[in-house]
Amino acid sequence: MDGKKPYIIAMIIQVIYTGMFVINKAALDHGMNSYIFIFYRQALASLFLLPIAVLLERKNARSMSFLLLTKLFVCALIGITATMNLYNVGLMLTSPTVSSATGNSIIVFTFCLAWLLRMEEVKLRSRSGIAKLAGVALSIAGVLVIALYTGPLLSPLNHHSAFRGATISSTAVHHPSRAVWIKGVFLAVLGVLSWSLWIVLQAAVLKEFPNKLLVTVTQSVFSVGQSFVVAVIAERDFSKWKLRPDIGLLAIGYSGLVVFGVSYYLQAWCVEMKGPVFLAAWAPVGLILTIFCSSFFLGDMVPLGSVIGGILLSGGLYSVLWAKSKDTNNKNISPSNIEVIATNGASQDELVYNGPEEKKNKHWEEDGHATSAPIVGEV
Repeated sequence: MDGKKPYIIAMIIQVIYTGMFVINKAALDHGMNSYIFIFYRQALASLFLLPIAVLLERKNARSMSFLLLTKLFVCALIGITATMNLYNVGLMLTSPTVSSATGNSIIVFTFCLAWLLRMEEVKLRSRSGIAKLAGVALSIAGVLVIALYTGPLLSPLNHHSAFRGATISSTAVHHPSRAVWIKGVFLAVLGVLSWSLWIVLQAAVLKEFPNKLLVTVTQSVFSVGQSFVVAVIAERDFSKWKLRPDIGLLAIGYSGLVVFGVSYYLQAWCVEMKGPVFLAAWAPVGLILTIFCSSFFLGDMVPLGSVIGGILLSGGLYSVLWAKSKDTNNKNISPSNIEVIATNGASQDELVYNGPEEKKNKHWEEDGHATSAPIVGEV
């Protein structure tokens, strides 16, 4: 049974994220303002994190300089506030399938940024180098197919969906205009690019200040203020800020507590047992679950183009993962040297590599601090 636990946990993680896409989409379709949703979600996540940080770090935390706080503010702005707002607006304009599919490209886009910043090496004559470039090409092709090709609409599994808002026009929900669809895909991709940039910046910050919990809490608190400013600018009618016992409140609680709280520990445990490549390889399973659940619970008519694009993005993901595993094997680095940095603003893992010289310090101290900071260079 113990040997099956990582597989069970990996599946549970994908189910959790599938629920996030479907429930968030339902809340947005019921009229929940996307920017207000992000503010409440971040506020709840911060309230969840702060007591934990105070309990675990009150005796061991060292002070943060103004420069470090400024860096964390920028990281929060890019990786949480911008990413989540772009991603949610993209979800509102498209579908959970698109959000799940584009999320599969996070590792590929992060690799591209690391390559452009000369943090990642690509040997064009090696099989791993060719696989990396093929992964990038497949991901770009997948995004273009999702954005530009709709194709036949797959009939929903359930025509009487549980979460569909009665106030929303069925035509508007199931058949967004071409311009709206392309805009939504573009915003979702921008969200992924913003997320990828955050991963690179986050790794540099953690090298300077390796306490992951305090870094995460600080960014979460900063994002609350940032999200509030964005929400006030976008929606000045405060009557729409009032929370009601409906799907919107469920989405806030689910995203703030279940996605961030439960999945954080499950991901950390799964990566510790089987490594990050194992967990990332399950991402396409989340895409399949999302297609099924959005069709059953939301009554979505999934475009064939989204399915084809998702397959291409998954192919790009596996191609880059294979290349990275080859590089890891060539360097005689075990998967346990790669750590997951859990975020409170995203739906997947960010992978940061600990170099060989830090192998002996890979374990966490009993006081909750990391003994060394991750090094940028491996995604």
